[in-house]
Amino acid sequence: MAELLPDERVDAINESLSLIQKKNGLMFGTDAYLLAAYMKSAPCLRAAELGAGTGVVSLLTLARNKADTVYAVEAQPDFASLTRRNGELNGMENRMIPLCADVRALTEHDLGGRVDAVLSNPPYMRADSGKENAVSGKNIARREVLGGISDFCACASRLLKYGGTFYTVYRPERLTDLFAALRANNLEPKKLTFVHSTAEKEPSMILVASRLGGKPGLTVTRPLLIYRSEADRQYTDDLNHIYQTCSFEGLEGFS
Repeated sequence: MAELLPDERVDAINESLSLIQKKNGLMFGTDAYLLAAYMKSAPCLRAAELGAGTGVVSLLTLARNKADTVYAVEAQPDFASLTRRNGELNGMENRMIPLCADVRALTEHDLGGRVDAVLSNPPYMRADSGKENAVSGKNIARREVLGGISDFCACASRLLKYGGTFYTVYRPERLTDLFAALRANNLEPKKLTFVHSTAEKEPSMILVASRLGGKPGLTVTRPLLIYRSEADRQYTDDLNHIYQTCSFEGLEGFS
């Protein structure tokens, strides 16, 4: 049985995984799944997830064998514990290594060497923007309280092997901030995908793959649409493929 605290619940999610989540925390959503799916299935021995939260992106990555080992880095102790318990719940405690650490101080030595890939769904709101969440954990997950996008990019650069890939899901309105932070840390954006709810809507998120030490040259894929229309809210064929395979591979226009 899973070790649960009073404010937690267990949900069945994709890839036959079970996920302990905090009832008042940020819940597993499309952004996390798309981030895991955006990672290529090429052999990857070691990866790291920055700002792991529940550890769901690490779990999805491991479930599809996109990496042998993932270091799930989370600064909040209660969520770092949650990550550990989710690894144990899904029998992945030997492959998902939880680390309670601040990305602003983390180095390759904390991971026993550099990794092949880094994934992150970083906080997308500036610390002083908008109304703060009453729940501290949500506030830290959404706002740059424990490091901004420059800190996450700098950490990815420190952790990656030369030529390694940094996968990020972020918000379109902060695309220029992300690209500036990537290039300042020798991470070259190589692929960009805009994600829209429907064809009529503005993009709600972006997916970016960047390479440490890569040469300039960005591929902008065709947009990913989640629903066929606002009226019926049926998933598109693209999204159904992604949910079935946890991958963008095999979809024309996303290579």
